[in-house]
Amino acid sequence: MSTADPHAKGNYTLGVKKTIIGSKVINGAQEHLGKIEDIVIDTRSDEVAYAILSFGGVLGMGDRHFAIPWDALQYDAAEQCAVLNMGKDLLKNAPGFDKDKWPDLTNAEWATRIHSHYEHGSQGGAQTP
Repeated sequence: MSTADPHAKGNYTLGVKKTIIGSKVINGAQEHLGKIEDIVIDTRSDEVAYAILSFGGVLGMGDRHFAIPWDALQYDAAEQCAVLNMGKDLLKNAPGFDKDKWPDLTNAEWATRIHSHYEHGSQGGAQTP
């Protein structure tokens, strides 16, 4: 849902949590990468820090979860999907976690490793057309 704030200097996009969660994630080659299971808010900045992506498995069994830095995604509110410029193989090799055992998302070493993977991975992944 797009809107303009009369107090802002330009247009911006608002996403409602219930429309973001459950959204499919694709890459630039239109390959299905998974879906957004949750979002993580950085309470210091009041900004979305990560989208939690589920990928792999069958019927929800064996899914791995990945914390994708929000700025690594391009969210299309109109289509209710997100684009991650990364091939499936690079995503399979990304640091992931079990849906019932989340990592410490506040750990600086973990965050550096995650951001580095997605910064470098997106350079060699499938690009947005």
